[in-house]
Amino acid sequence: MNALIQELNARVVAAEGDILRFFREIVAIPSMDSDIEEVGRRVGAEMEQLGFGQVHVDRYGSIVGRIGSGPTTLLYDSHLDTVGIGDPAQWPWDPFEGKIEDGLFYARGALDEKGSTPGMVYGLAMARDLGLLDGYTAYYLGNVEEWCDGIACQAFVEWEGVRPDYVVIGEPTNMKVYRGHKGRIELEITAKGKSAHAASNQLGDNAIYKMLPLIAGIRDLNDRLPSHDFLGQGRITVTRVSSVSPSDNAVPDECRIFVDRRVTFGETRDGVVQAIRELVPSTQQDGFQVHELVHSQPSYTGAVFIYEKYFPAWALEESDPFVQAGQATIETLWGRREPAGKWDFSTNGNYWRGKAGIPSIGFGPGDEIYAHAVNEHVPLADVVEATKFYALLPHFLKEEIRD
Repeated sequence: MNALIQELNARVVAAEGDILRFFREIVAIPSMDSDIEEVGRRVGAEMEQLGFGQVHVDRYGSIVGRIGSGPTTLLYDSHLDTVGIGDPAQWPWDPFEGKIEDGLFYARGALDEKGSTPGMVYGLAMARDLGLLDGYTAYYLGNVEEWCDGIACQAFVEWEGVRPDYVVIGEPTNMKVYRGHKGRIELEITAKGKSAHAASNQLGDNAIYKMLPLIAGIRDLNDRLPSHDFLGQGRITVTRVSSVSPSDNAVPDECRIFVDRRVTFGETRDGVVQAIRELVPSTQQDGFQVHELVHSQPSYTGAVFIYEKYFPAWALEESDPFVQAGQATIETLWGRREPAGKWDFSTNGNYWRGKAGIPSIGFGPGDEIYAHAVNEHVPLADVVEATKFYALLPHFLKEEIRD
């Protein structure tokens, strides 16, 4: 093992310049609004240069690289799309070229989630060269995630016919192993009213006013939601309010709100929706509709995959062999061992483990608290170091499976 680690360390040191060049180049390619075509092409070119056995774009638009043809399928998942930059005036530096300060790289997508891609791609190539992928079919899947977690992953499984045995999610984990997170359900609630001229508003039924008690009920419900020892408390937030009115001088006859409901263990999908319905006064049930949302927008390839916007909570046990393989990898590389953590936000794990039941862990550079922020950043040293984890993990997974 000592000789293997020395060889792996030497290979990563030798490749550091290439890893960071590749990283800076993919961050410099904007990939907002789920359009990953150009950045996917760049990632594909790097995998081809590193000798991946097969590189292609799948039907939904993910860039896919494969190494090997063994009986155990291991997939590394990172999303290549990013959120937008918001107000450009808020950025003191170019959001895509970024800046380096005190070893930290500040740029849109550097943390969430392009920071894991170089380590995954180079790590798999090094694992192959060191004989660590014997018995594996290994995939890198660079996908679309920001607007609908899991959709590109389920499309890959169903349309490509590949169901992994194990998945590593590259969302930021501060270089620790993560083993789960809360789920969520996205809802839209509509209140119907009656329009009238604003000068004679007593003749109308203001849909906004009808919605106000429900908004207050949702606000107050938040602190009463159940909690779980590991995943934490469920959350509920009204994130958007809109109305429909014949004019600015008319009583609105429709009001809509968007609700983000974070779900912890012990809660059911039906129970979550029913609790919101019960916030509507019994005398006004006919005036409200609660809609469970579905994602049906085409990907940049034009492909449409219908996906319910319900994302289950999930977690592996600390004792799970895959978690322990990740922990052993960290301990061997860096000499530390601590309990596996969880994300506060949501990842593709809600499909991989939550819906498909596939054992999944997370590992990636950077701290999730900086995701989507103007000061989004990742330590460059960790982007490089993560390569070692992705390369060595297959060895310890094989050991855990054998035991």
